[in-house]
Amino acid sequence: MMASIGEFDPLNNIVPATKIEVTVSCRDLLDVDTFSKSDPVVVLYVQGIGTKEWMEFGRTEVIDNTLNPNFVRKFFLDFFFEEKQNLRFDVYNVDSRSSNISKFQDFLGQTFCTLGEIIGSTGGRLEKSLSGIPGKKLGAIIFAAEELSNCRDIATMQLCANKLDKKDFFGKSDPFLVFYRSNEDGTFTICHKTEVVKNTLNPVWQPFTIAVRALCNGDYDRTVKVDVYDWDRDGSHDFIGEFTTSYRDFSRGQNQFNVYEVLNPKKKGKKKKYTNSGTVTLLSFKVESEYTFVDFIRGGTQLNFTVAIDFTASNGNPSQPTSLHYMNPYQMNAYAMALKAVGEIIQDYDSDKLFPAYGFGAKLPPDGKISHAFPLSGDNENPNCVGIEGVLEAYFQSLRTVQLYGPTNFSPVINQVARSAQDVTDGSQYFVLLMITDGVISDMVQTKEAVVNAAALPMSIIIVGVGPAKFDAMEELDGDEVRVSSRGRFAERDIVQFVPFRDYMDQSGNQVLSMARLAKDVLAEIPEQLLGFMKTRGIEPRPALSSSELPELHRLI
Repeated sequence: MMASIGEFDPLNNIVPATKIEVTVSCRDLLDVDTFSKSDPVVVLYVQGIGTKEWMEFGRTEVIDNTLNPNFVRKFFLDFFFEEKQNLRFDVYNVDSRSSNISKFQDFLGQTFCTLGEIIGSTGGRLEKSLSGIPGKKLGAIIFAAEELSNCRDIATMQLCANKLDKKDFFGKSDPFLVFYRSNEDGTFTICHKTEVVKNTLNPVWQPFTIAVRALCNGDYDRTVKVDVYDWDRDGSHDFIGEFTTSYRDFSRGQNQFNVYEVLNPKKKGKKKKYTNSGTVTLLSFKVESEYTFVDFIRGGTQLNFTVAIDFTASNGNPSQPTSLHYMNPYQMNAYAMALKAVGEIIQDYDSDKLFPAYGFGAKLPPDGKISHAFPLSGDNENPNCVGIEGVLEAYFQSLRTVQLYGPTNFSPVINQVARSAQDVTDGSQYFVLLMITDGVISDMVQTKEAVVNAAALPMSIIIVGVGPAKFDAMEELDGDEVRVSSRGRFAERDIVQFVPFRDYMDQSGNQVLSMARLAKDVLAEIPEQLLGFMKTRGIEPRPALSSSELPELHRLI
């Protein structure tokens, strides 16, 4: 669910959810008060994955006597690229300050969108018309999305110690450091452990990287506590001492103030001549802004979505209910479900909503020539379909006109998309190819070569297997365990994600839930793959468009 807060893994510094601040304003609202203007409030509802139930997430403040409110109270949402995060915004006129929505009296309109739609719009600003009262002009609602900046800074530091207490009987100590972030209530939360340096009282630890949010939650003066331990094999590590500092102190870098006495309170209480248990020195400290997926999207990077569908004979006759391509008038087949599940999320990040769609493994009219990259639109000069619905229509139309045949060759379509990606390597576009298939690849050697070449381009490949076939060979392409290679060359990035759709099918037959599960898994790696390409090429996101650069329609006045 979108309202959930991402868990933080303190030892790996993982912050899985990106925090998005959504600001709301309205223009030209309906005036329902007799002697003054309306007193509007906006209520946000979120929808759980695979359910139709709406739950209130929060509401803005009430602003009196205005039809053009700029609300101060923000909505803070966790953003997950791989989920379709449906939002509903209702606008009311408040006659009473009751918390009961029904007592707000006057409904002024509503709109629906996704969080991805707001983030993916130009400059992270989206304007939508309000609706819900027939025959009335209800004005507009405007959203601005901003990623919270304190999530982004990444600190890299290195520390050493000198003359630490000796704890081991037969040797010197095996020291390591444990970092803790202080909380509002005075407690401490572990946020990093260094490696152990064996058998020394003067260790030099390796440089490490930590999110600033993990170290101090964006509060530069918040206390950071560091414990020094001597490692023991049985886990009963001996406490050497501790010191406190802050992010602000660390950020001053190497100087006399960043040499810390390690103190052991118990030893200090027992020994009058106790000075310290050694010192820890900051050797280096630097801060970088770690670019995020949202930075690139807000800077104008477009996701180009291409679909390729398996039209081989092993799918079965489309006119028969046993076929994986069966066009059931009452429910979608697995191909249509996979296409819709992935496409409806990616389309929010593609401004023109034109999607190239191809088929492979069919005989084409009129001469029965076999093709492994034919446009579903039927137009060799223009393979684009308008919107995901346009792709679905072209898919169903192709089923009526081509003959399912074979073999199952992947490389022609991968190379087709790679040629497009090759022309745009400046970070302005990133290509995502969705391939849906029912069987084993016939041209594995050529496909591996195509994947290795594509890994050097701004491109990712999602493969969804439908039907009951064994897809063991597909795992070779999904480089999670072993990177794909061809003729001694390894792919420079892991760009392929393969999943069998049957693993995501809801047992009760809930297609919406099945599609949400599929999309969540296959899309989860896309942001990291995009960032991986940008980082290896040294590409930085372009600045997000400011409101003064946006068209009048999208401007916050």
